[in-house]
Amino acid sequence: QVQLVESGGGLAQAGGSLRVSCVASGRTLSRYAMGWFRQAPGKEREFVAAISRSGTSTNYADSVKGRFTISRDNAKNTAYLQMNSLKPEDTAVYFCAADQTSYYNVYVTSDAYGYWGQGIQVTVSS
Repeated sequence: QVQLVESGGGLAQAGGSLRVSCVASGRTLSRYAMGWFRQAPGKEREFVAAISRSGTSTNYADSVKGRFTISRDNAKNTAYLQMNSLKPEDTAVYFCAADQTSYYNVYVTSDAYGYWGQGIQVTVSS
């Protein structure tokens, strides 16, 4: 099994940037498609971004398209979510997720992922 740990969250001002990381242990990250999800208080968990095992396929929620970038470094067993032009509505707990799949698949629904990190808080002030 793979274990996932997020880091790099915190507080940013509107218009600013943050990068959150997801480090995998137990198994090599190259076996897994990766996704980022977020959950704001009182709301359901929602899809943010996803990347294939190969790194060549990505998918983004419309709300973050053009502002967020998902990437991965399989050699470092780490996935990233670079968040630019942050808005107060981006405030949420961000979760990384992983699942084994074919090399080019990208998943956008939470039920497709079998492994989750514990989440990390991102707060954007106006």
